[in-house]
Amino acid sequence: MAKILHIEDDPANRLLVRKLLQNAGHDVVEAADGLEGVRLAVTGRPDLVLVDLNIPGLDGFEVTLRLRGEPSLAGVPIVAITAEGDRETSLAVGCDGFLQKPIDARSFSAVIAGFLQGVREVAPGSLRSQRLREQSQRIVAHLEEKVAELSRANARLRELDAARTEFYRNISHELATPMTPIVGYVKLLADEELGPLNKSQKKALRAMDECVRRLRSLIDNLLDVTGIETGRMRFNHSEYDFLDTTRRAMAQVADRFAEAKVQLVEDLPRGPLPAWGDAGRLQRAMIQLLDNAVKFTPAGGSAGVRVSVLAGHYELCVADTGSGVSPERIARIFEPFYQVDGSATRAYGGVGVGLAIARRTAQGLGGDIRVMSPSNEVIEGIQMTGASFHLAVAKRAPLHDGPIIRQMD
Repeated sequence: MAKILHIEDDPANRLLVRKLLQNAGHDVVEAADGLEGVRLAVTGRPDLVLVDLNIPGLDGFEVTLRLRGEPSLAGVPIVAITAEGDRETSLAVGCDGFLQKPIDARSFSAVIAGFLQGVREVAPGSLRSQRLREQSQRIVAHLEEKVAELSRANARLRELDAARTEFYRNISHELATPMTPIVGYVKLLADEELGPLNKSQKKALRAMDECVRRLRSLIDNLLDVTGIETGRMRFNHSEYDFLDTTRRAMAQVADRFAEAKVQLVEDLPRGPLPAWGDAGRLQRAMIQLLDNAVKFTPAGGSAGVRVSVLAGHYELCVADTGSGVSPERIARIFEPFYQVDGSATRAYGGVGVGLAIARRTAQGLGGDIRVMSPSNEVIEGIQMTGASFHLAVAKRAPLHDGPIIRQMD
């Protein structure tokens, strides 16, 4: 009974070869990629190696070169079994045989028995080709080390990414729990339900209330980012008015525009604009776009809001007279935690998740967000020279838990 190593990434092909060889009385060891195949060959010294040429990690040619440079495997036949590649190249790199897929199940076991008994296909060779092969073996050995190193690093990054996502989820919930009574008690105090307040106390509570709102918004954003990364962003669907949701979002940021001395103009149709979806999430997405506009528009500038009714969709356009977004950064601004200026001394606040959340929300409601910079929008007679963000959502949003990807024209 011979020990045969089969290096093949396709499960169906592995199954067929395993059945044929086991029926012939052989012991079959399998590897799904080149790196694993080399490891099993070096540690287990099989009697024959079957290798597919088109495999991940190291391909079949590289595996053959690597094994031909291993002293412990001297004399072990290596047979290429593939639907791609050519016989001459396979033999030149060190294979002793070449089998074309699909294999002939009736003769396959007999062909393998021939290689085990010493049958070898002859490759045209010379001293020069032998030296080239030796040099190639050294290169492949080095490549193997680098690929293995990158594979370990990639596995570590995946572990860290999973740990990061778990951390966001845990810390967000831990922070959200004590926030509930804080919000409640601040409101009770501000409404004077726990006793009358003097002017200074009211002013202090207003400042506290604003800080609490900002903190709650950050916690909600962290929860949303966790939902994005785990694919479990939740939507609570019900009937709502798209125009009313837009007005509520604008009202919530009105003070920020006033403080920043940025004019906010609007071009809104007559309502109502009935829709089905998650109005709460949509309002927060709208606020993210409005916050982005006020952040990047200098004092004395303007931002505009336009609502359009499309076939099957509503669209909110938020445009500004800021500096816009450079072409090379447009593709990245919707990535979580990406910021144009990510330094601790940056001029703008935030943690870089707002636009990512806004886009995933739009996608989850059957639409998307597209960006134009410089903007070509004119709203209420003002030419918006910065960027314009166009958020479209379906009038009847689909029911699902995670975001869908749908590019809007």
